[in-house]
Parts: sequence; structure tokens; C-alpha cells
Amino acid sequence: MPILLSSNTQWVLFSTMLLGTAAGMIGCLAYWKKQSLMSDSLSHAALPGIVITFMIIGEKNLLLLIIGAGISALVGAYLIQWVTQASRIKEDTAMGIVLSVFFGFGIMLLTIVNRTTGGNQAGLDKFIFGQAATMLRSDVYMMMVLALVVVLIITLSFKEWKIYLFDPNFAKGQGLSIKGMNAAYTALLVMTIVMGIQAVGVILMAAMLIIPAVSARYWTNSFARMLLLSASFGGLSGAIGTLVSTLGSGWPTGPFIVVTAAGIFALSILFGLRKGWLTQSVEHRMKKKQVSRAAPVSRHLIKEEH
Repeated sequence: MPILLSSNTQWVLFSTMLLGTAAGMIGCLAYWKKQSLMSDSLSHAALPGIVITFMIIGEKNLLLLIIGAGISALVGAYLIQWVTQASRIKEDTAMGIVLSVFFGFGIMLLTIVNRTTGGNQAGLDKFIFGQAATMLRSDVYMMMVLALVVVLIITLSFKEWKIYLFDPNFAKGQGLSIKGMNAAYTALLVMTIVMGIQAVGVILMAAMLIIPAVSARYWTNSFARMLLLSASFGGLSGAIGTLVSTLGSGWPTGPFIVVTAAGIFALSILFGLRKGWLTQSVEHRMKKKQVSRAAPVSRHLIKEEH
């Protein structure tokens, strides 16, 4: 098809594949840190920053909007930590509060902007569900650079991330700062979220971080292999979802990427080598046969003893 041959479509396709790869990797860290809901909270917390930045500058400058989204998401992360430490509220409850309040505030601001200053013409509503087709070449380049930064940092610091997640005490003994690692983790998470909100949207960006990691868990118990699989599933979802969305006119990219990721998740549930339904069913049947074979032998030995 001609649209698939255009250079702009190919660049967008490559950028969403990189976005999915980066999201899969940081999502794997979030899975083992048991903070999958954090990605959802910070995705929604980014929306007020986008709208407030637009209200200040009066134009859709993606770099400045991303900076505003990042600041808003970091404020949300700080509030989650503060509420957890300053009260008896648990972390997941604090995440739910921040998610609801920030997203509601963002929708309120977006409604005001759309009715007063032409926010619809600026395309701010595309940040809700994402629309990769509206991205400019400069936007694509920026997304690719940020995604590569996330991938490289996680890859080059793989050993540090592993001991930080699985053995914090050993990490301290090795001279790693837990606070520093927490800050780096939060920064990478926020960076991944804000770079993907135009392509996937603030509502569905969390799925890009959660689904690939959970899918990979059904295939392996190894952290290294899970990281690679999660990155692969995320990249594949980004590429296929974007490819399908280009076939229609005005089709939002985010939902197609998430549906693709959900399809991979369904296959993982069924055929995963570690926890897949089919694998567990086969193992259960094999154990049942082994028990049934061993039972006559046991009865025969008992008779011989008597």
C-alpha cells in the first residue's frame, strides 16, 4: 500500500517500535518492583502538565509539552510518596487518589482550553488516546532519541538493576545508593511515559508498560530473559498496532497497539512455557500418569513384603 511506503509512516512505525521496546523494559522493572499501578498513576498525572503548558505558551510545541508532562508526573510521584509516608494510607490507595485527582483536573483544564483558546485545533485531545499519524518528523526524532536513552541506560546498568530489585541489602554493600536508584527508576519511568503519550495517549500508556512484562512472565523465570521478552513483545505490539492504524483514516494508534499487546498476552496465557494454561495442563497430565504407573508397583512391593 502506498501509505506504508511513505518515509513518514516508516519513521513513525520505527519510533513506536522503539517506544514499545523501552516501555517493555521499564515495565519489567516496575513488575519486579511491584509498582505496576505506578505507571498508570503517572500516565494520568501527566495530562494536567500538558494542558497547563499549552495555556502558558499558547502553541503545540511538543518538547515543551513533554517537559510540562514530565514535571506534572514527577509531582504526582512525589505526592504518592508523601501521602504514603505522612499518613496510614497504603501506596496503592495513594496511587489511586493521585491518578483520579490529576486526570480529573487535566480533563477539566482540557475542556476549558478547548472552549476558549482553540485547544481542539492544537490537537490536545490527541493526547488522550494517542494519534501517531499526526506526529511531525521532529516529534518522531525526539521520541526515538528518548527511547534509545531509556534502552541504553537499562541495558548498560543491567547488573545494578538486578541487585537493586532482588537484593537491596547486597546493593548497599556494593556501594549502590538505594535513593539514587529509586530516583533513576522514577526518572526513566516518567521519561518513558511522557515520550509515548502523543502516540499512545495518557489513558493507554500504562498498558504499554504493564502488558508486555506480564506476558513475558509466562515464558520464563529468568530476569534477563524476561527483560528481553518484555522488550520484544512491547516492540512488536508498537509496530503491529501502528501498522494496522495506518490502514484507516483517523484511526487512533494507542488502542490498536494495546489490542495487539493484549493478543500477545492471551497467547502467553495459553502457551507460555512456565505458567501457560496448556503447559500446566500437560504437566498435570504427565504427573497423573506417573502416579498411576507408580501405584501398581507400590502395591506389588507391599504384597511381596507380606
